[in-house]
Amino acid sequence: MAIDKQKKEELIKKFKTHETDTGSSEVQIAILTEEIQQLTDHLRDHKKDFSSRRGLLRKVGQRRRLLRYLEKENAESYQNLIKKLKLKH
Repeated sequence: MAIDKQKKEELIKKFKTHETDTGSSEVQIAILTEEIQQLTDHLRDHKKDFSSRRGLLRKVGQRRRLLRYLEKENAESYQNLIKKLKLKH
């Protein structure tokens, strides 16, 4: 369940930290958040799709690790990202 290329480019454009940035923690977290939302919607309709559920849990764990790293390395950027993505702290 990957997000389409256009949506991914919009997220990169919105969350990049410098001009050529495509893989910073902020961008990765934003992309993972979008993928998590799509998988969550999918699982509401397909409750027994356990392989997708496993993928969702993996993405949630990956996003949690990236958020923890970002909080440690750049607390200000972490706070801004949490507000933009409307995530719980």
